[in-house]
Amino acid sequence: MQPAPRLVVGLGNPGADYSETRHNAGFWFCERLAARLGVAFSREARFHGLVAHDRGSGVWLLQPLTFMNRSGQAVGALARFYRIPTAEILVVHDELDIPPGQLRVKFGGGLGGHNGLKDITAHLGTQDYWRLRIGIGHPGDRNEVVNYVLKPPRKEEQAEIDAALDRALDLWPLIAQGDWNVATQRANTRTTKSGAEAEGGNAASRPAPLASPEKT
Repeated sequence: MQPAPRLVVGLGNPGADYSETRHNAGFWFCERLAARLGVAFSREARFHGLVAHDRGSGVWLLQPLTFMNRSGQAVGALARFYRIPTAEILVVHDELDIPPGQLRVKFGGGLGGHNGLKDITAHLGTQDYWRLRIGIGHPGDRNEVVNYVLKPPRKEEQAEIDAALDRALDLWPLIAQGDWNVATQRANTRTTKSGAEAEGGNAASRPAPLASPEKT
């Protein structure tokens, strides 16, 4: 077993204008996890976000209210205050390079041009933290990425994303006990439209990572 997360961060942009947009998939997961754990968020100015604490497991949930490209300000503040090592941080975020309905769990590695991850890495001084990547798909055109992530998913995409979020919640007991190997294997097994399961995916068929818009 590896260390269980003490801090789960959902990435997104604050405010009603962004609440239903693809870029807020991390917020969606944190809200569902808080409901599953029976805890409520409250605004914490010192941590620049909405914070919830599950006393039973000791895990903190954080939704930064700093806008996506300044997410690290909130993550760094809470992690430093409670002395949480980076290896015990799980960041949940939207992922362009994964189709809706699919998940990926990984530790460290590249940032894929995601501005939220870039700022978190800058504030933590390392890329060595866990990520739960929620697939939102890609518009197919680099020039459309800004509009794409800041708009709500189509109805059929939302259904796929909701199903993926449910799968992610089902993985939480494994993650909460530090069983990352099994959680990673199950998250990275995708379900095809025919209902069959296939491990991972064809990386060559996915578009290259693109940078998120600066404001996001």
